[in-house]
Amino acid sequence: MPWNKNDYPDAMKNLNKEVKEKAIEIANSLVEDGYEEGRAIPIAIDEAEKIGNTKNDEIYQLINQNDQWAIKKEGAERASKTFETKEEALKYGDELLAKKQIQLKVYKKDGALERTKKYSEK
Repeated sequence: MPWNKNDYPDAMKNLNKEVKEKAIEIANSLVEDGYEEGRAIPIAIDEAEKIGNTKNDEIYQLINQNDQWAIKKEGAERASKTFETKEEALKYGDELLAKKQIQLKVYKKDGALERTKKYSEK
């Protein structure tokens, strides 16, 4: 059953309208091409967010690195700051969101994308 703007995966619920619609379109296409739903959903979200990014948005990542949680600018080799817990890192990430026009991609310990927070979601 294809997804639509009223019936879509929970992973897409926090996306803005335009990104969500694009993610639904991409996910449906991937499933049609034979991808399993569990794999199609994160791919679709990632691709839709890339399309929805504006040039002014800086993208930061909250990742697990060497058993610590790190905030780093996407593409940077070194972390801006590291923390003992994910909660501390999220708090710092929220402070960045309040100060700058950024996106914060939050990853799980296993490296899978958990969610993306945007400056408008402060």
